[in-house]
Amino acid sequence: MPIISNHRRGFLVSAGAALTLCASGLAAPALAQGVAPTPTMRGGANNYRPGAPVVGRIGGGGFWMTGTVRRAGDGAPLPGRRIQIWAHTTEGHERDARSHGATLTDASGAFRLEMPQIVPAFGQPHGHLAYDADHDPTRDGAFQTVFLRPVMPRSADRKLHVDFVLQPV
Repeated sequence: MPIISNHRRGFLVSAGAALTLCASGLAAPALAQGVAPTPTMRGGANNYRPGAPVVGRIGGGGFWMTGTVRRAGDGAPLPGRRIQIWAHTTEGHERDARSHGATLTDASGAFRLEMPQIVPAFGQPHGHLAYDADHDPTRDGAFQTVFLRPVMPRSADRKLHVDFVLQPV
């Protein structure tokens, strides 16, 4: 129960600060700075396989990995970007080739890939996602590589949503 209370308290404090900021007229300069880039996470590149194939689904499915890819600064969606996804699942370990696959973002910068249910590895249910500039199908090389390792709140969750904000080079 303390976790819910802390989240609620944090939300209320954040909402109050946002309202105060907007009412003071200071929100415009803050917005001018734009959308901050997503930093690479420690452990995100573990078991990465450069050039994993673009697939329609990994294994038997049942779990959805979704997200968006946007440009830092203006937050514009980035279509056609390759996102590699891998995890420890009910069908294989995160180091197994069959547990890896990639997908491309659509016109709105969104991606989704079905895969087997993620199960805890090292005590945490987590996935791995990567935007690798060296394997970008657009070949523009205009963004920095980002590796993510988000941890799921509960191992019974049937989806994980991850947003990338890529830093131009």
